[in-house]
Amino acid sequence: MISFSKYHGAGNDYLVVDGALAEMLTPARIQTICDRHRGAGSDGILLGPLPSAQADFRLQIFNPDGSEAEKSGNGLRIFSRYLWDKGLVGNAPFTLETAGGLVRSQVAADGRSVTVQMGRITFLDEHVLQEVVLAGRPFMIAAVSIGNPHCVAVLDTVDAELAHTYGPLLERHPLFPKRTNVQFLQVLDRNNIRIEIWERGAGYTLSSGSSSCAAAAVAVKLGLCDTAVTSHMPGGEIEIELDADFAATMWGPVTAVYEGVMAEETINN
Repeated sequence: MISFSKYHGAGNDYLVVDGALAEMLTPARIQTICDRHRGAGSDGILLGPLPSAQADFRLQIFNPDGSEAEKSGNGLRIFSRYLWDKGLVGNAPFTLETAGGLVRSQVAADGRSVTVQMGRITFLDEHVLQEVVLAGRPFMIAAVSIGNPHCVAVLDTVDAELAHTYGPLLERHPLFPKRTNVQFLQVLDRNNIRIEIWERGAGYTLSSGSSSCAAAAVAVKLGLCDTAVTSHMPGGEIEIELDADFAATMWGPVTAVYEGVMAEETINN
């Protein structure tokens, strides 16, 4: 059997599975566990803590399709809260190793909010924006990385239908041979943005921490926002602060949902 703890960060939900169960998490089982009709249901799985030579803890992040993600902002906040709930960390900063690099995390005194220093955002095109045409519609996009890949489409207005229609096309566009996370960005004012999200390997999601960082960085790089940005998403809000080198600090909510055990007949089906 596989036991887990479920949390969500602004509506983006993950199951945390103890690192001792690593050998049981095959891609097929991850797909089953994350399935919202046949399993526990989630936007992904966080596996850890795992041993690390570079950081206090290491984790692996898996998408619902069984693929591994390099980094997840909401996932990192959730995993930090899990470590805090288990008594493995207190309210002092600690480091986490991901496939997308090291981050520094700190859980607030009540456990309900977590701050993560996500690392530096890099722009993959010196001109920032380039045009692509999807199903006959032109989009101005920016390709960026924060340890995992992002494609930010800048628009006057955004909605969920836009993400559902064009997100899959951008995720698998030839510009991104390893696929990419997609954000549809609307700048509200100098300190607020709205984004709709289509995540690589997960599809439409209610919020995303790394997506918020990527979208905020593009808005700042284009001169549309100041360096302190609130990202508004269907699932809630996340705060982003960028320094002069585009290193991002993110803070936002984490909510514990429940603990459970997957039945053997489900995971071995």
